[in-house]
Amino acid sequence: MTAPERLNGAQALIKSLELEGVEVVFGYPGGAILPVYDPLIDAKLRHVLVRHEQGAGHMAEGYAHATGKPGVCMVTSGPAATNIVTPLADAMLDSVPMVCITGQVSLSAIGTDAFQECDTTGITRSITKHNYLVTRAEDIPGVIREAFHLATTGRPGPVLVDIPKNLVDANNPEAYFDFVWPEVPELPGYNPILTPGDEVIADAVTLMLQAERPVLYVGGGVLKARGAAVLLELAELLSMPVVTTLMARGAFPDSHELCLGMPGMHGQFTAINAIQESDLLIAMGSRFDDRVTGKVSTFAPHAKVIHVDIDPAEHGKVRVPQVAVAGDCRISMELMIKEIAKQGGPENQVDITPWRQQVSGWQEKYPLTYQQSKAGELLKPQHVIERLRDLSPEDTIVCSGVGQHQMFTSQYWKFDHPYTWINSGGLGTMGFSIPAAIGAKAGMPNRMVWAVDGDGCFQMTAQELITAAIEKIPIKVALMNNSNLGMVRQWQEMFYGERFSEIHLGRDLPNYVMWAESMGCAAFRVDDPSELDEVIEAANAINDRPVVVEFRCVEDENVFPMVSAGASNSDALVDPSQQAMLDAERAAKAESSRQTASASADSVLADSNEGVSS
Repeated sequence: MTAPERLNGAQALIKSLELEGVEVVFGYPGGAILPVYDPLIDAKLRHVLVRHEQGAGHMAEGYAHATGKPGVCMVTSGPAATNIVTPLADAMLDSVPMVCITGQVSLSAIGTDAFQECDTTGITRSITKHNYLVTRAEDIPGVIREAFHLATTGRPGPVLVDIPKNLVDANNPEAYFDFVWPEVPELPGYNPILTPGDEVIADAVTLMLQAERPVLYVGGGVLKARGAAVLLELAELLSMPVVTTLMARGAFPDSHELCLGMPGMHGQFTAINAIQESDLLIAMGSRFDDRVTGKVSTFAPHAKVIHVDIDPAEHGKVRVPQVAVAGDCRISMELMIKEIAKQGGPENQVDITPWRQQVSGWQEKYPLTYQQSKAGELLKPQHVIERLRDLSPEDTIVCSGVGQHQMFTSQYWKFDHPYTWINSGGLGTMGFSIPAAIGAKAGMPNRMVWAVDGDGCFQMTAQELITAAIEKIPIKVALMNNSNLGMVRQWQEMFYGERFSEIHLGRDLPNYVMWAESMGCAAFRVDDPSELDEVIEAANAINDRPVVVEFRCVEDENVFPMVSAGASNSDALVDPSQQAMLDAERAAKAESSRQTASASADSVLADSNEGVSS
């Protein structure tokens, strides 16, 4: 039997990452983590040196989104650890598998306010799935094994491992131990439910076969479960309309006749309205986020709910389901398909043809629309997205920042492939797209990756383009420059009486083309619709360095449809060109309901009078 290899903590950490199959680490060295960077020189791992620790975290997220593998980042203690708080919170809300390693001051210095000390585990406890403060060098392999197990099983999420400097110091005799790679850990109390019980699956299918107006409400959990193919099979089996949330774009093909698009605050009107009018919501890996529900008390008022989620804590958190299915989405859908056959198959389903026809009518009346720019005018962001979409490969990976450009991209890009849409959904982190795109491209080097960014977001993390240039990670950036904080401007226009406060970023400062070129990128500027196609095709042809295209957009474009904050989805606004028609339909429906109620009341009164006279 081969004797165990004697390693120090730093060597053990690097070896543990290699044994976990890690290919790329995004990081930034500093004092407390410096001993780990010495054995990294001889490691099989690729290290990507970022320009800011926040970038390391978002790159790890982008890598995880695109590949399905856990993203890994590594930074030092103190300010480096606090700089990575935002990506950890982002990953926590969007259930992204990530392992973050932070350096810490030596054990003997903890609690003394030592240089670059902070309570990293305390700070990150509420924004990680779990975190560790390692206290013995020999624990490092086991902790790393546990960290990856926790990050990737059950509901995925970020796990942080904080390692004091003395445990990885090659000059410290106590940092050496006989390296043993542990088995897959069994953690007391941690038993994610993957396979739901037969009874709840049967109950769910019974409701599905009886529903007259069903809607599959699909969230990011379907993608985390690698369940896109099974979702397509289930939807087609019962011809159920499908809506895909912001985190689930691509889980179901946009081009499919059953796809209604995205629900929520800036979703397609048909998707919003179908949920409101449904009698059964099959919530598949979705969490009834407030951006989707609008005013909760008026959300899908006629619908029973089947809620499938691997995290039982989501059941009943916002909406109490009639059937709560705790389990992996892919496994749950596979069991549903089998149960449908047991209960007589589609032949035993209620006819939902009238429902499909009603939904189709909404799609025809209220499609996404906008008024195109005239010759000589600045660009409409919707038009830019459409041309980027049509001139790029259909499996292009698209990353977005947060704001109007995020909504326009989610609306106007056609996502027919899973794992091609990467954005910050729950936390809404500005500056997410460029580092996330770098991480996605590092993980999927043979795929085209576009980052769609706003001028506000771009100025937060643009320095990571230096990382992309030096590391030869040739992402492409579509910079939608409307010279404003666009979403804030829209809200101030609509809800603050056009009192515009602190939203103007300036049209010409900075010079984005010069800035991008100074960071090693190819750069273009487009300010006329006639130039769009030529420049996009030129950008797509460049594959030896990052590309930035500044699209100069109009300042006052608003995102529609829109559900105002705190309003009911039943009061969704559509494009101004459609709103009068929608208002007339709503008024007619309200009058019809009033007359029906009046007639019903008259009937009850007549019956009552007849009883008295008799």
